[in-house]
Amino acid sequence: MNEIEYKLYIDNVIRRVETARLKVSDHLIVKIVAVSKYSTAEDIKRLYNIGQRAFGENKVQDLKAKAKELEDLPLEWHFIGNLQKNKINNLLDINPSLFQALDSLELAEELQKKLKAKNMTLECLMQINSAKEESKHGFMPEDTISAYTQIISECPNINLKGVMSIGAHSDDKQVVKKSFETTHAIYKQLPNATICSMGMSGDFELAIECGSNMVRLGSIMFNK
Repeated sequence: MNEIEYKLYIDNVIRRVETARLKVSDHLIVKIVAVSKYSTAEDIKRLYNIGQRAFGENKVQDLKAKAKELEDLPLEWHFIGNLQKNKINNLLDINPSLFQALDSLELAEELQKKLKAKNMTLECLMQINSAKEESKHGFMPEDTISAYTQIISECPNINLKGVMSIGAHSDDKQVVKKSFETTHAIYKQLPNATICSMGMSGDFELAIECGSNMVRLGSIMFNK
């Protein structure tokens, strides 16, 4: 696919996001985060050249390597993976724009300690395990609001911006939809929350129709 064809291809993806957005509201703004975990720095640069700015990685070492290689570009890096406590300092050295997967109070407490020691703040999203699946990380839906309040109270260096979830692993569209609706309903109850990150390459239109204002698109953005 040459550059002109690739731009037309990405324009079509953006059109799909727009169509889903307009089903909800003219006022809904949806941000696309291109998930580059299976892509090279050259792939990222190619997408940057046609207008994409926000990119997501799910391994600290990969984020570090790509951020270093592309440091001359004004990219917005999101960390979207499970963060091990022993990797917190490595992540903070990169200073991403947003950490999307704060998935436990224990992690929040450890993150707060490290942030305070470095005199830093970090914008974060709480990950919700909206379908209560054993294979996924995140807060249980019934615990999220109280945990959100606790983190705001006890972790001043964590700047909570909202929530993130992964749609239910199911071929039943209604099951997936219910998981998105669960997350969005919680998001609406959280004071000062501005980001509801839901939806990936296979289900982003449904996620937007359920209220997502940030989608994490990997394979579809890199045509893989």
